[in-house]
Amino acid sequence: MLKMLNGLYRSTVLRHPGWVLLLVGLLALAAAAGLPNLKLDASADSLTLENDRSLDYFREINQRYQSGDFLVVTYSPKTDMFSDASLETLQSLRDELAQVDGVANINSILDVPLLYTPMRPLSEQQESTRTLMTEGVDREAAKEEFLTSPIYRDTLLSADEKTTALQLNLKVDNRYIELARERDALRLKASREGLSDEEARELEQVSQTFRAYRTEASTRSHERVQEVREILSGYDDRAEVFLGGVSMITADMISFIKSDLVVFGSAILVFIVVMLAIIFRQWRFVVLPLSTCVLSVVLMLGWLSWIDWRMTVISSNFVALLLIMTLALTIHLIVRFRELHARAPDASKEELVHETVRQMVLPCLYTALTTIVAFVSLVVSGIRPVIDFGWMMTIGLSLAFLLAFLVIPSGLMLWRKGEPKDKGDQSGAITLIFSRFAERHGALVIGIALVALLVSAYGSSRLQVENRFIDYFHEDTEIYQGMSVIDRQLGGTINLDIILTAPEPSEQADAGSDEEDPFAEPAEQDDPFASPDEGEDPFATGDDAESASQESAWFTRSGLEQVQALHQYLESLPEVGKVNSLAIAYEVASDINGGRLNNFELGVMRNALSDDIKNVLIKPYLSDANGETRISLRVKETSPELKRTELVEKIRTHAIDELGFAPEQVHFTGMLVLYNNMLQSLFNSQILTLAAVFIGIMAMFLILFRSLTIAIISILPNILAAGVVLGGMGLTGIPLDMMTITIAAITVGVGVDHAIHYLYRFRREFAERGRYIDAMHASHASIGRAMYYTAIIIIIGFSILALSQFIPSIYFGLLTATAMLAAILGSLTLLPKLVLLTRPFGKERE
Repeated sequence: MLKMLNGLYRSTVLRHPGWVLLLVGLLALAAAAGLPNLKLDASADSLTLENDRSLDYFREINQRYQSGDFLVVTYSPKTDMFSDASLETLQSLRDELAQVDGVANINSILDVPLLYTPMRPLSEQQESTRTLMTEGVDREAAKEEFLTSPIYRDTLLSADEKTTALQLNLKVDNRYIELARERDALRLKASREGLSDEEARELEQVSQTFRAYRTEASTRSHERVQEVREILSGYDDRAEVFLGGVSMITADMISFIKSDLVVFGSAILVFIVVMLAIIFRQWRFVVLPLSTCVLSVVLMLGWLSWIDWRMTVISSNFVALLLIMTLALTIHLIVRFRELHARAPDASKEELVHETVRQMVLPCLYTALTTIVAFVSLVVSGIRPVIDFGWMMTIGLSLAFLLAFLVIPSGLMLWRKGEPKDKGDQSGAITLIFSRFAERHGALVIGIALVALLVSAYGSSRLQVENRFIDYFHEDTEIYQGMSVIDRQLGGTINLDIILTAPEPSEQADAGSDEEDPFAEPAEQDDPFASPDEGEDPFATGDDAESASQESAWFTRSGLEQVQALHQYLESLPEVGKVNSLAIAYEVASDINGGRLNNFELGVMRNALSDDIKNVLIKPYLSDANGETRISLRVKETSPELKRTELVEKIRTHAIDELGFAPEQVHFTGMLVLYNNMLQSLFNSQILTLAAVFIGIMAMFLILFRSLTIAIISILPNILAAGVVLGGMGLTGIPLDMMTITIAAITVGVGVDHAIHYLYRFRREFAERGRYIDAMHASHASIGRAMYYTAIIIIIGFSILALSQFIPSIYFGLLTATAMLAAILGSLTLLPKLVLLTRPFGKERE
């Protein structure tokens, strides 16, 4: 079989290299034609767990209460906030923003109803709604209401009266939610019990429809953000304005991805040219590796474009990684070819190329496979962008291996053989320093490794996943500045919704079923994607519920007092900013009435309120048809006390133990829950990915060397390298996130490449020389050079990620570079020392 493959390769690639390169070039052109269709995704879906039921519950609640996304504009005028000039400018800004497509309405100090300026009976409130712009309104009294009213404090006007917010409420995209839930329902069924042929076709059709619709929705969202920014730029001379909101963050993250692709791609290509020119000093050994790298990226990106596989913030790094990994493969081929050429300058070109391929195909195949195992292990993480990243790199590395053994040999066959120019290379002398150190100071090498292992274990035990989303961005970015202003002055940024369901006698016996999970969604719903029961209106709120003649379980004195007790507790928490619920309506009604209302008075009040006031105080927080009320709060992302899991558990415990709610009554949703679910999965994901890597790589070594001893000693230096970076993160307080979770697996997978090449060459040198010491020095002087080159390239290549605008990418690049440094030092010192101690290749010859 091997002889047949060898003959086929020689008769095609080596004897028809021009046709091979032409075919690869045509495929690259076809792939490049799809590049204009390459799409990027930074939506909430791309930052969540795979099959996260909380995501569907989040969509369900948004649809039920029609509480969609929103943009926040902060406005800090250069004159007094309540002066005529300032208010006229604010009114002009509001009117322009109201014309933006997709904006349903705007909440601002100009529009919201004033209920305390002055306080009027309900009959008068129903007849006319007063706002700041109503003629005769006392602006000082209105200012006091904005600062102290339970409705508006900490949300529309900052305490220093210098900044106000305009909340642009966007229309709820019900079509998007329906398509997403339909797709996810079929996906869930496929994973649980499988699909019929008809259902499989339906899933494919729904998925295609959803992808197309999501593209349209994303385009509209980005255009909306850009239009808002253009409007805001016209007011820079009169006020300081910032834009915030999930849509803006998504748009900016897409810009970061595009920028990173261009910056990293350009920087790494320049770096490749410079490094190859310095190392080899011959044009063919610059052009051929560079061409292989570029072809691998073009073919991969083009293919992703044609099949509409979208890149996320995480998977966008795969371009830089693929360039670096492909270059490492080509360097091993080039170095071996130059060694053979220097040894046999009179050999024919075909013989040199064939011998290079013959000697390098197995070690390169196994190094590619071990690296692929590392990236495949990311699939078990359960985090969609990390899964995509793992598969993209797996496919990309497979393609890189094929291209390396097609483009490099074909190019060498077409290029003239030339003279060997390997005499001035001093890298062998550099790598021999490490072999001599391992020989003379072996005990020190083992001692340093043990100390590093102990420190790494301690540091790893201090790893944490809690981090602040705002810290993902530089302080000079609009995302950071806008979030800071909104967070500190206008009531917080990240939303958390608490859904309280009315108790039912049949459910009381099941109390406590969800007590262990602070993020559990309603337990009674076996199918999280189930449609509402027949006759039930999922959108019924306020007057809709009244028309259905359903009595409210929450808009009673006892129900409102329960909500009020929880509301007041939430306001006492330092991490929590603005809290909105029915408790505000109850407080306002009590203030107007001059005391607490009974159930009859509450019913009268509800009917007496104008639609404008109901839309602010009641409808967003009550669903009679579903027997539930909603408490919506914003969490301060900049709060040093913020620990998301502890916060939610603390709220849940207080609601159950102190306020008497049954466990199945209390549910949590919102962006904070989705983000926290992803963060809390990182520990388990880290363990799973590392376990998968170790098992896969151990199997590879057992197949390649047929020795358990070799398998163990080869992986130890790389475990240590992964431990160094994880321990360093724990000691320095750098948390795990979606980027850094991949470092350990990548470190082991890539670092073990050095071990494979080294041990493969060591075995050959030992067979020739018969002595371990001689084989070690010979291996360092030969394959050690290629390891030295690739290590430098990988370390500097990853360090280029420090140019990113996305701080997790910076951490990822610098920490991976550190891990790669530890891996190469281990492979050149600890690994040979372990070989000398265990002598896995048999006895020495006399």
